[in-house]
Amino acid sequence: MQLRSRRNFIKTILFAAFAGFTALFGTNSFRYKKRMNRDFEPRYLELHKSGELKRRGEKLWELMESCELCPRRCGVNKLKGEKGFCQANWQLEISSFHPHYGEEKPLVGEGGSGAIFLTNCGLRCVFCINWEISQGGEGSVRSIEEFSDMMLALQKRGCQNINFVTPTHYSPHIVLAIDKAASKGLKLPLVYNTCGWERVEILTILDGIIDIYLPDFKYSDGQKAAKYSSGADTYADVTKSAILEMHRQVGVARPANDGLMYRGLMIRHLVMPNNVSGTKEVIEWIAKNLHTDTYFNLMSQYRPMHKAFEYPEISRRITQKEYTDAINWAKAAGLTNLDIQGYHF
Repeated sequence: MQLRSRRNFIKTILFAAFAGFTALFGTNSFRYKKRMNRDFEPRYLELHKSGELKRRGEKLWELMESCELCPRRCGVNKLKGEKGFCQANWQLEISSFHPHYGEEKPLVGEGGSGAIFLTNCGLRCVFCINWEISQGGEGSVRSIEEFSDMMLALQKRGCQNINFVTPTHYSPHIVLAIDKAASKGLKLPLVYNTCGWERVEILTILDGIIDIYLPDFKYSDGQKAAKYSSGADTYADVTKSAILEMHRQVGVARPANDGLMYRGLMIRHLVMPNNVSGTKEVIEWIAKNLHTDTYFNLMSQYRPMHKAFEYPEISRRITQKEYTDAINWAKAAGLTNLDIQGYHF
């Protein structure tokens, strides 16, 4: 049996065991006593009841006939099995799903963020930490029904939200699976955990479905994006427009009284060596175009992965001074809702 086939077989067994165990024992078998706000009701439930959720999923599905789901708009016919630049066709591929405790604290709570790691990616960064999934194709084909069951299993497990990791090229599958899961009792906030490079036209279809947008803002310079993210020279401009649309939909992210996040925009920025990511310019744009209390995670954990060692300027971790400079720039710009991490040196 080939390595990938063996991995996929193991994941299938684990999925069946996990879903069966939670169905049998429920959340009482786990040590998560803290409960979410009982008054919270996600907006996608109304869209499900009216049939609008399914209609939007079908609309997105039709876009795969000449694919325009991501800014590359490569135009392949995924419905006939053709693979786009992202290496995905119409079939949904998922690497894994589980409670994730490495996300931002308001997303984790006590039960973890219910992360579903989707295979493949349209940005394809040379330094991607999850390159085996995003570019190596690690994962297995799943049905929409299985996808919805994963959401319900994570909810039953006690997760605080459903977190779609690298969702862009699977937005049709996501919306259709949410519709199925909503019919079976899904009621958690939905997190759209994205590279930030999103078409506004697609985001408007997601309006009222997604509760929390969690975009990266990777670069301020399109030339740098083109160099390190497979020719994505429109990254900076497209991501700015996408973030403005996300903010229009969900507003500023503020934790509720229970410390958990239920709605809002949470921006991530990875500080990179030699200012490759243009941190100061990213900060200045946020301060000028969004609220100064925008949730901004200034990430310090960059480490060279995948093909990064082929580029000397990003082949090392960041220094303490590089991260301290980033913090000082954010404070000088007036940003007040900073998620500042410990140093990783």
